Amino acid sequence: MDWRTWHDQYDRPDSWMTHRLTAVQTQIRAVLDSSPSGPLRVISLCAGQGRDLLEVLADHPRREDVRARLVELDPRNSAFAEETARSAGLDHVDVVTADASLTDHYAGMAPADLVLVCGVFGNIADEDIERTIDSCAQLCRTGGAVIWTRHRAAPDRVPLICEWFEGRGFELRWLSDPDAGFGVGVHRFTGEPQPLVTGMSMFSFVGYDVLKRASPQAGDV
Repeated sequence: MDWRTWHDQYDRPDSWMTHRLTAVQTQIRAVLDSSPSGPLRVISLCAGQGRDLLEVLADHPRREDVRARLVELDPRNSAFAEETARSAGLDHVDVVTADASLTDHYAGMAPADLVLVCGVFGNIADEDIERTIDSCAQLCRTGGAVIWTRHRAAPDRVPLICEWFEGRGFELRWLSDPDAGFGVGVHRFTGEPQPLVTGMSMFSFVGYDVLKRASPQAGDV
């Protein structure tokens, strides 16, 4: 899978990816709007080109309050995100070209006010989805939010993902309509964050194309 050209679908106004991006951005704005005054920390796993967060921050009233770390393995996508952040004057945004599954890359940022896990759950095995949700209790502060995505093709894991979050002290705040053509969820953390365990891998990024070959019913990211 060429993850650079995969992002080209965002430039098609009627693509499902564009509609999902709009939904994610709407929820990011809602979280920022409702966050308490003062500094805010944002973490983005497998950030891609960072369009979800960076396009919101560009004109958001809280932009100067936000310190963000975007972790993305593909250097072409991380370069795109870096250029976008610099062009928008977002000096408190760090773009790290690295394996986003490694907890070490979030040291000094966790627990964060907002954790983005977008484009991840459709590319990893079920046991790694659950392990990543476990880690969200380390990455997210009390009262903070996790925004995540997952396709709704069979097998539809969205209900199970919600169960896993809720079993770890997260409260569902918003979920996209089942017929939207994509899944976007927002969970707010009501528990006490656990200390970040460094040196740990949360998941193995398999890729939805590989998962789809292994299970013909699997859908997109």
